[in-house]
Amino acid sequence: MLNKDAYLLGNFSKIKHKKWELFVITRILHTLNDSNIEYVCQQYINVKGNRHYLADICFPSLKVYYEIDEGQHATEKHKEGDKKRTQDILVATKKHEDENKIKQREVLEATDWMLKRIRVYDKSNSYAGRDLQEVIEEVDQFVIFLKDRKKKFEEKLNKKIIWDYKNKFNPSRYINNGSISVDENVVFRYIKDCLKLFGYTSDKHLQGGWWTVGTKHLNQAVWLPKLYPNKQWSNTLSQDRETITENEIVDGKFKKMNLIKGPVLDRIVFAHYKNIFGQTVYKFYGVYRTDIGASNKSGQHIHRRISKKINLSSYI
Repeated sequence: MLNKDAYLLGNFSKIKHKKWELFVITRILHTLNDSNIEYVCQQYINVKGNRHYLADICFPSLKVYYEIDEGQHATEKHKEGDKKRTQDILVATKKHEDENKIKQREVLEATDWMLKRIRVYDKSNSYAGRDLQEVIEEVDQFVIFLKDRKKKFEEKLNKKIIWDYKNKFNPSRYINNGSISVDENVVFRYIKDCLKLFGYTSDKHLQGGWWTVGTKHLNQAVWLPKLYPNKQWSNTLSQDRETITENEIVDGKFKKMNLIKGPVLDRIVFAHYKNIFGQTVYKFYGVYRTDIGASNKSGQHIHRRISKKINLSSYI
């Protein structure tokens, strides 16, 4: 597992060839000088429905993402696109990114976040950079905004904001809190850590995509699907995150799935993704129940979300 120092340096490595982006982001972080404010560079976030956006830098604990507008944003086409993006918060991914790769990555839910942006090109010449001192002054104002926002969040939460990187993937933090929620962006590195929320006690690493929860009266299992096409399965998530459609693939084609008869287990879903450093992670999406009628009619298995939050006291 990456330690915090490696994580911080790894963020910079992703933007080392983008001089304006590198300058602005390093200026923010050095001026901010707050090791308890988490940040991520080049992070995919979901801002509405199934729309994904590659944020130049985002601050998860403060619910802010920052866009650095370079020269290409000065064209009329980009101006209209940026205007629509800001107004509707419906943003497309960078052109060079393949949609399937996006679906494989950990996507941060950010439906109630604030967008801030800075222009780093000269208005009179989109191919030239803006005056550096002007950019510095504007970046420094953004840092003041971040500090003030942190203060307001802490007052509202009545606790200090701490970036506890060491325990980011530790299930104990949720076990101690007594619950997990989709709104918390719950992510784990290993299957065993997902299962520890539900009574698994060993540190032995596990493989597989399906584990029946030991508390039988709850009629549940932990499901760890890949929500993107692969050789054996094609599982898709609806735009509103409320429905997962499961298809089996045989010889490169969808196979009509068997009819479902009798009761089936509800699915606690931890979807399989790649995070920004290429690590496999498992992200909590809620509890889903199989729609037997729709599944039998369509030949697919269709699962509807019934809960975004789980009280863990029933399992421990």
